Amino acid sequence: MTGSVKTDNQSTGIGLLGLGVVGSAVANAVSQRHRSEDPSVSLNVVAAVVRDASRKRDVTIDPCAISTKPETVIANPEVGIVVELMGGVDPAFDYITSALNAGQHVVTANKEVMAKHGGELLATADENNVCLYYEASVAGGIPIIGPLMNDLTANKIQSVRGIINGTTNFILTKMSNEGAEFNDVLAEAQELGYAESDPTADVDGFDALYKISILARLAYHTEVPVDVIHREGIREIHAKDFRYASELGYTIKLLAVAQANADSGLLARVHPALIPLDVPMASVNGVLNAVEVEGDLVGSLWFQGPGAGPNPTASAVMGDVLRIAKGAVNDGGSSSVPESFAIASMADHECQYYIRLTASDRPGVLANVARVLGDADISINSVLQKDTDTENGRADLVIMTHPAREANMQSAARSIRELDTVLQLDSLLRVETYGARS
Repeated sequence: MTGSVKTDNQSTGIGLLGLGVVGSAVANAVSQRHRSEDPSVSLNVVAAVVRDASRKRDVTIDPCAISTKPETVIANPEVGIVVELMGGVDPAFDYITSALNAGQHVVTANKEVMAKHGGELLATADENNVCLYYEASVAGGIPIIGPLMNDLTANKIQSVRGIINGTTNFILTKMSNEGAEFNDVLAEAQELGYAESDPTADVDGFDALYKISILARLAYHTEVPVDVIHREGIREIHAKDFRYASELGYTIKLLAVAQANADSGLLARVHPALIPLDVPMASVNGVLNAVEVEGDLVGSLWFQGPGAGPNPTASAVMGDVLRIAKGAVNDGGSSSVPESFAIASMADHECQYYIRLTASDRPGVLANVARVLGDADISINSVLQKDTDTENGRADLVIMTHPAREANMQSAARSIRELDTVLQLDSLLRVETYGARS
């Protein structure tokens, strides 16, 4: 293993790319480790690269170590481990590549760069015999990447399924518990700092998409490009959907899922789904994250905890840093792997569906909808008529289907919208299957 990692109780030089809230937490954790009485490893922040060096920061490192010049970290012989906490692809990808080519180990929390260029970066690390670790890129302080790379390698992974975006989970939890609408809870999440001023990455599912791409690559030993992953966000979820779902025995969560078998191939998807109230995933609330891994030998494993925030993320970063400083080998996931899975089409996915529509309150409405569904080879499991508005002659019609093919359901939805007795198709949500329910 190359890289300027010191041994025999000498200090390992750390170079930080980014010194925001997470970077500051990491810097302070390194400082505490440096001052601790633990003789096994000593760390020291040699340099930190930021966009604005004049900005005041609550960090316990020498101000002279902070600059805007990446060369103070990249290829600096005093820096053995580069910690990239900038986020995004540009310039992070170039910086990580340069550091690896310079023989420096890299630890990153960057989900987007690992989702879009992880295979290439891991190959570069392998070529240079250095480590590239990225535990903090998925689910914050929850250890999930390490177990997939190491502890679960004897298993054929059957599925990886998770709630891996804390912002959307906070929003959906509040909507469920308080009957509030999406826009109101989003505004509250922004005030509390759980959501960005531009919440697109979270509420439209991009953050979860990057993370499931990373997990799917590890679980199934194949590249899962982000553009082949089905993605839907939570903007179209309404308070009444939680009320009706609860009556049916479900709640609603934004799920990220990767499932594969030799016949159907690998399907990765991100979308809101109805979750049975009697499974653990339904009780993962607030900003918590959870990942369920199903292996052929171990069965179902649950990983739950804080999925974001400076300290949980710093915990994962520091775990990777200490592994390298203590002499870990290059096991970042770039070695030869078993046969890859073909990528499956979302159109072939099969599940139950929840349909909520606003219909004219008159005879024949359900018969018309049932005819459309039947023509698409979809059968009805149950029907609820709710919130009848006699004055305006309308009502909510809630339909649960039997399992159906995605392509058939989407075709039927288009036809339902064209019915003159249907005023609006308000919600179309998938129902996630668990255990014996399959």
